[in-house]
Amino acid sequence: MSVGEDPRPGRNSTSTDDDHVERVRAVIRGNRRLTVREVADEVDISIGSCHKILTENLQMRRVSAKFLPRLLTNDQKENRVEISQELLANANGNGNFFKQIITGDETWVYGYDVETKMQSSQWMGKGSPRPKISTGKSVKDQGDVGCVF
Repeated sequence: MSVGEDPRPGRNSTSTDDDHVERVRAVIRGNRRLTVREVADEVDISIGSCHKILTENLQMRRVSAKFLPRLLTNDQKENRVEISQELLANANGNGNFFKQIITGDETWVYGYDVETKMQSSQWMGKGSPRPKISTGKSVKDQGDVGCVF
């Protein structure tokens, strides 16, 4: 006698049938950032059944985007290398280099709201690459506010 293989009395579950699986798949294809609760409400099934369909039937998992410090263009990267090499050459060739440096204060002003980790998470299929999000916009989209006292 095996407990796992014996049929149980009662009605079979109708919320995890092929029709509901296809409806959940269609909803997720429309918007991968929906939560299990939102998908369940849209398909009109329980949260547990929706989660079971997503994880077992569709083999999906919730993945947060990988945060990158800032996505720079190739021109910006080349400019950084050129400036660094120029400063290094000046420091090596001029004994008074550090006495000639004038320091200041600057503040970066960002004109956007950063997504939280939960807001950036989405449902991905098995083996799908992790999405990437920049924590800053390109330099063109930022404002630089400088103060000299």
